Amino acid sequence: MEHLGFTSVDERLAERFHMDLDLLRTLNLDANFRPGETISVAAPGEPVEGKVARIEADRKAKQVRAFSSDGKLISVYPATIGSEENPSPSGTHEVKGVAPMPVYTYRPDVNFQQGDNDEVLQIPGGPNNPVGTIWIDLSEPTYGIHGTPEPAQIDKVSSHGCVRLTNWDAEELGAMVDPGVTVEFVN
Repeated sequence: MEHLGFTSVDERLAERFHMDLDLLRTLNLDANFRPGETISVAAPGEPVEGKVARIEADRKAKQVRAFSSDGKLISVYPATIGSEENPSPSGTHEVKGVAPMPVYTYRPDVNFQQGDNDEVLQIPGGPNNPVGTIWIDLSEPTYGIHGTPEPAQIDKVSSHGCVRLTNWDAEELGAMVDPGVTVEFVN
């Protein structure tokens, strides 16, 4: 595959309007999601803009908080942050860079072990890539803040140590950070 795109019109609509599929389908019980059909969707509003100077990844609150250089809160995002088996790093790290539509490289010798697989895998970019539509690379090797193909799972299931946001939240945050922004993991 060259790209892991949306698998259906309703999946694309849910992402576009910042909803998970279950909510979109619940709001539109009789919909077929065909051209010309009128459906109900959430109104996500305008994206938050600003310059992020510091990020807090709060494990207990299951949130990522973004702050400006004067300490004002810019935005708060629901997040999945590590797990007991695969904890997130601790302390303070820095953003190294931001990659939209990243190719995901699974390396079982460095990353978590997925079943019996012992081979390196390259998974194309796209909204259904394991790290979603954006990767915010951290100074701690193999860790980042990223999107997900499963927005309904945010703050409900654990991660393999990274900070997982919805694609739309990760894209918004990624547009506001530059290399050098600090990321503090707090309990």
